Amino acid sequence: MDASKQTDTIIEILEENKASDITKIDVQHLTSTVDFMVIANGTSTRHIKALSEIVLRESKKIKITSIGIEGEDGSDWILIDFQDFLVHLMIPRIREFYNIEKLWQFNSMENKKISE
Repeated sequence: MDASKQTDTIIEILEENKASDITKIDVQHLTSTVDFMVIANGTSTRHIKALSEIVLRESKKIKITSIGIEGEDGSDWILIDFQDFLVHLMIPRIREFYNIEKLWQFNSMENKKISE
């Protein structure tokens, strides 16, 4: 399964578990480190933690392996590194403050807002 299909699978998992404002950003032409970024909101730090645990558990079942996770300990922002793509889980005020979509979308035309 290629990175785009893997990110779409992760997006489905996030949608099923009530993540909101999901965005997929294609950064292949901007960096050699990852191909895509998925950014999603959770309603609280507890929801973000639960989303990260679900994503990790479900991705293992389908042989999508993460190589690292940051921010698990009560954070407003959890990052999961799947090597070819990153998943950012944030509470809305943190997402708004850091606005990483703007940073990457400024140079990318292949971005896809998945949900509100």
